[in-house]
Amino acid sequence: MTNMEEIGKKARRAGRDLALLTTEKKNAALSAMADALEADSAKIEAENAKDVAAAKEAGHDAAFVDRLVLDRKRIKEMSDAVRQIISLPDSVGEIYDETTRPNGMKVAKLRVPLGVVGMIYESRPNVTADASALCLKSGNAVILRGGSEAFLSNMAIAETLSKGLVEAGVNPDAVQFIKTSDRSAVMEMLRLDKSIDVIIPRGGYGLIKMVSENSTIPVIKHDAGVCHVYIDEGADPTMAEKITVNSKVQRPGVCNASETLLVHSKWLPNLPGLLKALAANKVEIRGCERTRSVFPGSKPATEDDWYAEYLDLILAVRVVDSMEEAIEHIEKYGSHHTEAIVTPSDKRGWEFVQKVDSSAVMINASTRFNDGGQLGLGAEMGISNQKLHVRGPMGLRELTTYKYFVRGAGQVRT
Repeated sequence: MTNMEEIGKKARRAGRDLALLTTEKKNAALSAMADALEADSAKIEAENAKDVAAAKEAGHDAAFVDRLVLDRKRIKEMSDAVRQIISLPDSVGEIYDETTRPNGMKVAKLRVPLGVVGMIYESRPNVTADASALCLKSGNAVILRGGSEAFLSNMAIAETLSKGLVEAGVNPDAVQFIKTSDRSAVMEMLRLDKSIDVIIPRGGYGLIKMVSENSTIPVIKHDAGVCHVYIDEGADPTMAEKITVNSKVQRPGVCNASETLLVHSKWLPNLPGLLKALAANKVEIRGCERTRSVFPGSKPATEDDWYAEYLDLILAVRVVDSMEEAIEHIEKYGSHHTEAIVTPSDKRGWEFVQKVDSSAVMINASTRFNDGGQLGLGAEMGISNQKLHVRGPMGLRELTTYKYFVRGAGQVRT
């Protein structure tokens, strides 16, 4: 029986230890973790093979199985990702926003770790290593609960990372993996509000909903990605095609891939050429009536299509009569994740940025750039659709908070 309360207490103690580690010590631990992943490569592959066999037997499709597979190359990529975090700046301990009060007292903010992070995820096994490394570098202990489909792979990775921590002289309780696939352990975890400071769920709609409804701990949601590309009047057809095709096709099964294309009615003569380019990339078009009038090969779009996160080579297409109508569509059907505008006008691009309420808004660039690595943050825990306490890709700095830091010389309040 997994004692979740004891896991929480161990994490809290380890978090206090981590908060005192120097950047050099944390980087040495990350290096040891990366070395351990490479050294245990054969063991991780063997455990992963069992998960892959079970997934095939359960009838999961080829794309699902491919996301699950860990071969020698992918394990090396996982260790390389851990090493990359070593090179990222460590913001823990940063003193900023310093002021001096009229009484001579100095007031500043001190950047500190969140404390203990609970990570619940259904994604690829590499998330185990990514989340552990990011939390360690930002001074946070982490409790990991991966999906049952990758249970053995995740457990092998977590045990290997723990060996690296021990070798580096760091408390191994800083990274703990829940060694059961029993769902009741998740429900217990969501009530450890005295031990865990924040829960980060990463997965499908069902997981996010379950966590949000049951957690007594603050939740930072990596929610649905119903992303849009809007082609404004006067947009360059070549640029519009490049951005639209890349946003949909480059990797359709991820949260920052575009799901809906909105096109200004004055751009309609260019639409058939764009849709042909998408169809050539095996994209199924589901269009409004005006879309279908210029591209009869498309299927009729239903109301559900505008809400859909396909995560597949399917694109909903709608013609609008103004940018305002496009923004209203995004507000009604979108998930506040990523939107892009293709426009020759700086003024209209800036207006779109100001009016669209999403975690990232692109002017003349693909939605696929809303990613920690692409935006210069390094690795990420996920992409938050929320506004508190973070929004967009959640990297090292987003895994910290601050406390006020006051220096006096005997001042008392009168």
